[in-house]
Amino acid sequence: MKSFGQIGVQMPDIIAQPLTRDAFSDFGDVIDTAAGQSFAVNGGRAMRHHDLARIETLGDGSYAQLSIFLSEPVELPFESDILEQHPLGSQAFVPMDGSRFLVVVAPASDIVDPASIRAFITNGRQGVHYRASVWHAPLAVLERRGEFLVVDRGGGGNNCHKQRLRFRIRTPD
Repeated sequence: MKSFGQIGVQMPDIIAQPLTRDAFSDFGDVIDTAAGQSFAVNGGRAMRHHDLARIETLGDGSYAQLSIFLSEPVELPFESDILEQHPLGSQAFVPMDGSRFLVVVAPASDIVDPASIRAFITNGRQGVHYRASVWHAPLAVLERRGEFLVVDRGGGGNNCHKQRLRFRIRTPD
């Protein structure tokens, strides 16, 4: 950890690792056509990669919503000062253009323990599905502007909690 800002406050130095289903399983699902059940549809003209993530919606009047995010790139090492969580439903990010992106997560809890933060780098074909209440950093695309299909919960209630916490993500030396 490195010191920053206030006396005695340490900034975690987190090493990003390749995104795999096993490594990410505590936080949600990796959305990837290389895994899961698949079968031909539409008269054999298309392949359906079936049930890659279960979208969670919790609370009255909620619904699954689809959005498209356009995101500007960040550079590694990447520093951030915020994590967010969505306690009323899960959230999925799937690149539509092969963009690699940084995935920063911490287990669901009331307050983030800096030692619990994990970081992953996708391969450009993978998406992620964050379980409800899992802490995560905002979308951080690498190399170039990215376009993402986002599936999350719509409806009433406060579904976005934020925690200020400075951290830096880097790749292995």
